[in-house]
Amino acid sequence: MAEFMIRFLICNVFISIIIGIFLLVKQLLRNSLTNRMHHNLWYLLLGLLTVPFIPVQPIHFLKIFTWIGSLKNASISPIETIINGTAPQNQPNAANWMNDFCISVSRRTPAAIGLILYILWGTGIFTMIVLMMKSMLHFKSIKNSALPLQNPAVRKLYHDCLKELHITKPIPVYSTAFLKSPVIVGFFKPCIYLPIHLISDYHANDIRYILMHELEHYRCKDALANYFMHIIGVLYWFNPFVWYSLKEMKNDREVACDTSVLKLLDENDYEDYGNTLINFAEKMSLSPFPFVSGISGNMKQMQKRIINIANYRPASFSKKLHSAFAFIMIAFFLLGTAPILSIQAAENNRYYFSETDRNITYVDLSDVFEDYNGSFVLYDAAEDSWLIYNKEYATTRIPPASTFKIYSALFGLESGIITPEHSSISWNGQNYKNDLWNADQTLDSAMQNSVTWYFQALDRQTSLSSIKEYVQEIGYGNRRIEGDISSYWINSSLKISPVEQVQMLQKLYYNQLGFSPENIKSVKDAIRLYSTDNGTLSGKTGTEGMNGKNTSGWFIGYIEKDNHTYFFASNIQSEKLASGPFAAELTLSILSDLELWNAYQE
Repeated sequence: MAEFMIRFLICNVFISIIIGIFLLVKQLLRNSLTNRMHHNLWYLLLGLLTVPFIPVQPIHFLKIFTWIGSLKNASISPIETIINGTAPQNQPNAANWMNDFCISVSRRTPAAIGLILYILWGTGIFTMIVLMMKSMLHFKSIKNSALPLQNPAVRKLYHDCLKELHITKPIPVYSTAFLKSPVIVGFFKPCIYLPIHLISDYHANDIRYILMHELEHYRCKDALANYFMHIIGVLYWFNPFVWYSLKEMKNDREVACDTSVLKLLDENDYEDYGNTLINFAEKMSLSPFPFVSGISGNMKQMQKRIINIANYRPASFSKKLHSAFAFIMIAFFLLGTAPILSIQAAENNRYYFSETDRNITYVDLSDVFEDYNGSFVLYDAAEDSWLIYNKEYATTRIPPASTFKIYSALFGLESGIITPEHSSISWNGQNYKNDLWNADQTLDSAMQNSVTWYFQALDRQTSLSSIKEYVQEIGYGNRRIEGDISSYWINSSLKISPVEQVQMLQKLYYNQLGFSPENIKSVKDAIRLYSTDNGTLSGKTGTEGMNGKNTSGWFIGYIEKDNHTYFFASNIQSEKLASGPFAAELTLSILSDLELWNAYQE
C-alpha cells in the first residue's frame, strides 16, 4: 500500500493536469456542444478517475504519453546498491551455483512516506463516509416523517406529467415540511419528495414544471450518477480539481435537465419555466443530502440556467453532428491518458494466464513451503501438462533477480560483446565478499558463481536501449526497463511471474526467440548444473534483498529425462529468510517427491 499511495499521489498530479485540459477544451467547444453532450462528457472523466484502481492494459495509439508514464517511476528515490554475501550457511549442497548472491536495496524512506500518505488518505475517506452516513440518516428521518401526496389537484397533475414523459413505472410522491426544495431519490425504488410550502402555494404551471424536472432526472438515471459521483468524491477527497469537476458536473446536469424539459414545452412556455426558477430561487437551496437530485441550486447556478433558458433554441442537425464528433475526439483523448493513471497496468503486476484448453493440475504444497509465501510451477512439454501450486503467486510478477542473467548473457552474445568461444571479461579490481568474484570470468564461471559484476559489464556494453529492444522482442515479463542499468532486474521496473519464467525457458530451450543457435547452446551449456545417466538438470537461482535482508528467492530451470523435458520455476518470499539457495533446496525436494530428480544422484 505504501508504494500504491506514492503512485496514486503522482497520478493525482496528472489527473489535475488532465482536468485542466478537459475544462479548457469544454470551454473552447461550448458553442459546438449541446447541453446534454456537455453533461455526458463528465461521465468520461468519471470513468477515467476509476482507472487508478483497476488494471488497464496500456493503449499505444497515443505514443505521446509514453514519456509521461515513465516519470512516475522517477519519483522513487534513487536506490543505493551494495553487494552482499547473503547465501545461507550449512546448505546441503556445496556446489557454487547454490551460493547465490544478491543486490540489496534500501527503500525505507519512500515506504514510510507512502505509509503516512495511506493513513492520511484512509482517515479522510473514513471522515467523508461518516459525514455522508450522518447526512443519509438525517434524510432517512425526513423520509420517515413524510406523508403520501394527498392534494388531488397536484396528484392529477403528476399523473398527467407521467403520461407526457411516457413513464410507466409507478413513482411514489410524498409531501414533507422538512425540505425547502423538491428532490427525487432512489435508483431501484425512486421517490419524489415535495415541500409542503410548494403545495400550499399551489400554482399549476409551477408544480407541473417542477414535477417534469424531477421526472427528467429519473429518465436520465441521474440517481445512479449521484452514487458514482459521491464515491469518486470520497476517494479523491483531497483533490480540489476533482471536487470542482464534480460541482461543474452537477451544474451541467441541471442545465441538461432544463433543456430536456424545454424540448417538451411549447416555445411560449419557455419564459414561464424560467420564471418558475426565478420565483422559487429564494425558497430553494442546495440539498445537503447525498444521492438526491432536484431542481435546486445556488444563485450562480440559477443565473446560468436562466441564461440557458432565455437563449434556448432546439439544436440543429448540424450542431448535433458536430457535438457527437467533438464527444468522440474528447473520448479518444481521455482514453489515451488512461495508461498514465493506471497504477496496476503501469506495473503490470499480474500475468493473465488463460486456463482455456490447458491441462492444469493444481496441487497443495503448503507443507513443503511451510512459512514461505510463494509458488511452484512445472510444465511437462511431452504431455503438454501443467502442475501449479498457489496460482495467485504463480501469476504475480516480481523482480527476476539473478535469474535474468540467463537473458543478459544471451543479449551479450547476440550483440557480439562476447562469443561462445571468447566470453572472458577481466576482473574490475574491486574486492567482493565472495572470493570467487575476485578473478577474471568466463560465461560459464560467471553463471555458475552468479557473478553480478560480469553481467553488469555485459549490460553496459550491450546498452540499455538495446536491452529494452531485446526484452520487447522476446516478450519478457512486463517488458519494462527503467532506471539504473546496473540494477533494473532487481527491486526495480522489470518483473516476471513464475508461470512466465517457465514459458520463457521453453522459448529458450526450443529457440523460439529467433536468436543464433550457437548462442542459445552457449547459454544452455552455462546453466547446466548436473548431467547423469538418469538425466540432466539445468537452472539458475536468484535472490532479492531489501534493506539488508533476503526477501525473495528464485530457482528456475528444466530437467531432460526419459524423452521428456520438464520446465520448472519456484519462488519463495518472506520478510528476511528467502534466498535462491533456499528456493533451490525446496524445489529439489519437490522434484524428488515427484520422482523427476533425486537430489542424491547429484
